[in-house]
Amino acid sequence: MSYLPLVGLPADTHESHGFLFHSIGDKYVRAVAEVALCTPVMIPSMIDALEIDSLLDHFDGIVMTGAVSNVHPPHYGEQPSAAHEPYDHARDATTLKLIERVLARAMPLFCICRGFQELNVVMGGTLETELQDVEGRIDHRAPKHEDVEVRYAPAHAINIRPGGQLEKILGKRETMVNSIHRQGIKRLAKGLAVEATAPDGIIEAVSVRDARSFAIGTQWHPEYKALNNPDSVKLFTAFGNAVRAYAKTRGAPARAIA
Repeated sequence: MSYLPLVGLPADTHESHGFLFHSIGDKYVRAVAEVALCTPVMIPSMIDALEIDSLLDHFDGIVMTGAVSNVHPPHYGEQPSAAHEPYDHARDATTLKLIERVLARAMPLFCICRGFQELNVVMGGTLETELQDVEGRIDHRAPKHEDVEVRYAPAHAINIRPGGQLEKILGKRETMVNSIHRQGIKRLAKGLAVEATAPDGIIEAVSVRDARSFAIGTQWHPEYKALNNPDSVKLFTAFGNAVRAYAKTRGAPARAIA
């Protein structure tokens, strides 16, 4: 029998046959369970029926997942257009508030892809859409291929900031990452520090300045087959260790998992 802390993951929403569904990709919950060694729990994107602070009282860490949808542009001061679609308004309403409250609690926070962009928006930054159409940018989209192994294969190198949080975790200043996004950070929020960049200058990783716990975001997807990727193992292990430390500090009751 072991005792595992709880990690919340917000859901994406989509409609099918007239019904709204909440869901999370298996790769996220599996990385939390198998690498971070925590218990993953879905947080439904239904802010109208949730009391965020009461909800967070039950968690020891949060993973903001990637998604097909993009953050709605009015949240960072721009007008929406077809280029920004698709959207998930229910997720926006929930996650932007959730990140704000998680940061206020100094709860461990790991933000991936859309979650990485959400973090920047919550802290006052902006986003740039359709990077592949911008002069000087590489194409950050996944290859158009049916094989998921091809879509999530390493796509380009990133340069890791010397002395930063990411270098401390990975123990190196360059690595290869996958690339599965159309948007990126345009104006970095003042409260964030750049941890890594792509060859074209796009920000690939950030950390929250003066954070009292793990508070890192990656534009790439370290959750994909995390157990098989040494960098992913280091990232999710560091997150899991921070989650356990947070649970101990706040005196969270042990949860028995047979």
